[in-house]
Amino acid sequence: MKILKPTELEEAAKLLREGKVIAFPTETVYGLGVVYDNKDAYDSLVAVKRRPPDKPFTLMLADVEDVEKYADLNKVSRALMKEFMPGQFTLITKAKPGLPSWCVSSIGNVGIRIADYDLIRDLIRKTGKPLLVPSANKSGEKPGTTAYEVVEAFGEELAAVVDGKTVTNVPSTIVLVEDKFTQILREGAIKIEDIKRVVSEEKEI
Repeated sequence: MKILKPTELEEAAKLLREGKVIAFPTETVYGLGVVYDNKDAYDSLVAVKRRPPDKPFTLMLADVEDVEKYADLNKVSRALMKEFMPGQFTLITKAKPGLPSWCVSSIGNVGIRIADYDLIRDLIRKTGKPLLVPSANKSGEKPGTTAYEVVEAFGEELAAVVDGKTVTNVPSTIVLVEDKFTQILREGAIKIEDIKRVVSEEKEI
């Protein structure tokens, strides 16, 4: 496994394009990442994460303008994106047709996140495509917040770890937006009352 500096994102992007699993810091906790459209890379991520394959991973993008390429949005989801993206926020909503099946839940939803962290957004741009990014821990264990913790947890199961610093060490807030309702699935750094305020302003709560 390689330990890469934040200045070595070209090497990290090359590994991702080759279908490898790498780890990197985000503004919440460390994440694991693979390119979204490579089934072998996805299978490797499932194995490394020790996670049931029927639970899709979050699709991480570099830019807000890209979200509608992958997700169908309504007034509420657009309002939440405007308020909280980029940021510590994950939106779950209907997936656009054409996404790989492993990116989409059994009921047709996709999770979207845009980190408020230049290193990750730069990495995604250099890779040239979105990444599937869960937190850097094996299922049931605490997410890693340092490169050392990630190396301790995964060792040679990863191709590389980008050394760097996380910020809040709190996972993102997850919100499900359907046509008729909005549901907060996990409260993270963004508080429930802040989500409810934005949703109520759209009169679709």
